[in-house]
Amino acid sequence: MSETDAPATRLSPGDPAPEFTLPDAEGKQVSLADHRGRRVIVYCYPAALTPGCTTQAVDFTEAAGDLAQAGLDIIGVSPDEPEKLLRFRDKEKLGITLVSDPEKKVLRAYGAYGPKKLYGKEVVGVIRSTFIVDAEGRIESASYNVKATGHVAKLRRELGLG
Repeated sequence: MSETDAPATRLSPGDPAPEFTLPDAEGKQVSLADHRGRRVIVYCYPAALTPGCTTQAVDFTEAAGDLAQAGLDIIGVSPDEPEKLLRFRDKEKLGITLVSDPEKKVLRAYGAYGPKKLYGKEVVGVIRSTFIVDAEGRIESASYNVKATGHVAKLRRELGLG
C-alpha cells in the first residue's frame, strides 16, 4: 500500500480544523480562515454531476438559508476542477460554495480520502464526509461514510433546525 493509499487520520471533536485555501467554481480563492467567527459545514464528496453528489448538493442548497440564519456557512470540497464545479453549480442551480481540490491535499487532511467500500469492493477514493467547524476553527463534529440521501435532513435535526 503506497503512502497515498494509506488510511487517512480521522478528525475528532476538539481537533484543529485543517486550514485550506482552494479555488471555487469561478477560480476565486476560498479560505476556511475567511469564515472565522462563524461555524462552517465542510462537506467532502466524490464527484460533481453524479447522482448522489447532486442529491446532497441540492439538499444543502435548499437548507442553506436556514443554516445561514443559524450561523453556519457551507463549503463543499471535491477533487473536481473549477470548470466542472461551474457546470455542476449552473446545471443544478446550486447556491453553495464548491471548491476544487484536485491534488486531494485537503481531502486527505480531513481524513476524507483513502480506502473505502464501493459496491462491496475496496477502492481508494473520496470518503463522503461532513464536518462542522466551530467559530474558533476547531472540529465540532466529524461524520465519515455519510449517505448522500437524507444526510442534510439528519444534520438539520442534529443542529436543532427541524
